[in-house]
Amino acid sequence: MKKKHSFFTRAFHWLNVPILTIMIWSGLLIYWANDKYEIKIFGYTLFHFFPKPFYVFLKIPFHLAEGMAWHFAFMWLFMLVGLLYVIYTFASGEWRELVPNKHSFKEAWQVVLHDLHLSKKEPPKRKFNAAQQIAYTAVILMGAGSVLTGFAIYKPVQFNFLTAICGGYEWARAEHFMLTIGYVLFFLIHIAQVIKSGWNNFQSMVTGYESSKKNTHE
Repeated sequence: MKKKHSFFTRAFHWLNVPILTIMIWSGLLIYWANDKYEIKIFGYTLFHFFPKPFYVFLKIPFHLAEGMAWHFAFMWLFMLVGLLYVIYTFASGEWRELVPNKHSFKEAWQVVLHDLHLSKKEPPKRKFNAAQQIAYTAVILMGAGSVLTGFAIYKPVQFNFLTAICGGYEWARAEHFMLTIGYVLFFLIHIAQVIKSGWNNFQSMVTGYESSKKNTHE
């Protein structure tokens, strides 16, 4: 067995699962009160976020006050866990394995081509490949963006400078919504990659260790 993830890395990872789930769920309860976002081309609506069957399927009730209560309560946990994770990452030195470098974007393209079976050239092997470095760093920045845009729409008068930086209340709300969609997309891709990588990868995030097979030709 080979050590891969520390206890704190795993703890922060698994803490974020229920926190983000509740934040997204409560955010939907709030958004449903004014679900105005849609994708349009030449005035024609291609997709509305979200059609009524979506809410019915997920059994999301029209409870604005309840959604706001849950959202505002868990946003403090979201901020605390995120802040502690960033502090731990820098204090432990693990940031060196996570932060992209000047070669990361080129290597990330190699990862994508290899994963899609469009290239046989394997990307450099290390704890986190370039695509993971970019994705995980982006999620941290997205978390900071969610906090800033969240306060901008939560207290637009008290935090008027934040609201102004975001482009105004309407832009701040749209940016907050787009970041949420980004989390969902990240989550779906992350799950797909975990399934693709197999049990060994999942095991390492649960126990901290992964199986290391010895080369039989040695």
